[in-house]
Amino acid sequence: MTDNSYVHRLHAGAPGKPILFVLHGTGGDENQFFDFGRRLLPDATIVSPRGDVSEYGAARFFKRTGEGVYDMDDLARATTKMAGYVQNLAAEHGASSIVGLGFSNGANILANVLIEKGIFDAAALLHPLIPFRPHTNPDLDGRRILITAGQRDPISPAPLTQALADYFEGQKAQVRTEWHPGGHDIRPNEIEAIKAFVDNERVRFSNS
Repeated sequence: MTDNSYVHRLHAGAPGKPILFVLHGTGGDENQFFDFGRRLLPDATIVSPRGDVSEYGAARFFKRTGEGVYDMDDLARATTKMAGYVQNLAAEHGASSIVGLGFSNGANILANVLIEKGIFDAAALLHPLIPFRPHTNPDLDGRRILITAGQRDPISPAPLTQALADYFEGQKAQVRTEWHPGGHDIRPNEIEAIKAFVDNERVRFSNS
């Protein structure tokens, strides 16, 4: 039997509302974005899993063999596991839509679930890094994606972030990008962009 479980925090929202998955970066945990998620979508079900891989004691969602070098077999395992986890909880809570928010390693597993499975109706990817050319996926047509990043990010280099945005646009997703002049840190303009993105989703959900 496949293990689709994670250690996580969960706030059960109102019936028929969205479910929001918030995914931490390397070394974070289920507390990193949980309260932020609750503020973003207070009526939604909020789920914050802890990565099931330990890198020298730092929690991650999949293994890597070096900075920016992914263990592709483990990425495939983690993607299948995360997809099943998301779908199971969305069904259990009767979610009207599935929204994701991830930072760094959390953004990377979220991006790869989108690339491989679709699943998420909307996703905010904070400082993502996909260091390979993704395959085409027609299921991404119309998905709503926000990408935020630093122009001098040494961990998620700007050209690779832009390449990911270009990929999603090429799949006919609705993509917005928000840049700041710094590195691998979350800055106020990113927070404002996330709030605006989620506010637009809230209006969309209420009108659907």
